[in-house]
Amino acid sequence: MEEVVDGGSGTDRSAVLAPGMQRYYAEWADALAERYEELTFESVHAEILHLLPIPPARAVDIGAGTGRDAAALARLGHQVVAVEPVREMRQAAARLHPEPITWVADALPALAGLTGKFDLILLSAVWMHLDAGERTEAMSRLSGLLADGGRLAVTLRHGSPPQDRRMFDVPAAETVRQAEEQGLRLLLRGGGEDRLGRDGVSWSHLVFEKIEGAHGG
Repeated sequence: MEEVVDGGSGTDRSAVLAPGMQRYYAEWADALAERYEELTFESVHAEILHLLPIPPARAVDIGAGTGRDAAALARLGHQVVAVEPVREMRQAAARLHPEPITWVADALPALAGLTGKFDLILLSAVWMHLDAGERTEAMSRLSGLLADGGRLAVTLRHGSPPQDRRMFDVPAAETVRQAEEQGLRLLLRGGGEDRLGRDGVSWSHLVFEKIEGAHGG
């Protein structure tokens, strides 16, 4: 695991974000790491694997948690940046994954610590933590970070939000509309049951591609 890059604030952004839903992830980092690592990248994202770019490509996993997906992308041969605001989650990732990953302590919607263009942006179980205004800002920023022809893969959680963290049930149609407004075209819309077996929870899987010459960010 490579050195953490600060998100542009001069301090660890997890300290700023902790009063919100980040506190839950800080307090339960070890237990969540065990739960996340029960599932493989290949099983969680089976529906979209054929749409991943051919390695080596520049990829970023935003809200990377304990690094399961970022590590899998690195093993596939991609150059991977992992964005995670919660220090405790990054510490768990350091224990679990030795793969060459550049970690950035930052968060949506601003992502001030990211520069350049990416061929793949992955947001797995992240979009649900943003409110309506933040989602609009974040989609513009994500489009700006994508290279022409680059792909954005998003998972959306559906079901009653839990009471112990900040979460929203975001309609897939809204996300598709926001992406199209930022010059991204829909390649895949799928989803299914919750792989952790939680009652009343399902997921949408969306993959978009940046239209050449489209502006964003």
